[in-house]
Amino acid sequence: MTIQYDPKYDILNIEFLPDEKIVDSFEIDGVIIDYGKEGKIVSIEVIDASKRTKNDPLDLIDFKVIKEAI
Repeated sequence: MTIQYDPKYDILNIEFLPDEKIVDSFEIDGVIIDYGKEGKIVSIEVIDASKRTKNDPLDLIDFKVIKEAI
């Protein structure tokens, strides 16, 4: 997974499947979800990200991976 923020264009992009071809996109209120085949989410893009969160959306990142004990 890759998280990118472009301050020039104020776009936040979260890419889940970089090698998957986008076959469909759905936009609602400035949030675009790109889908690959079989309905897999390829990426999520937030337009005007700083206006929807705060000045630097990357300050909001608190990444955690929770794994179950086997």
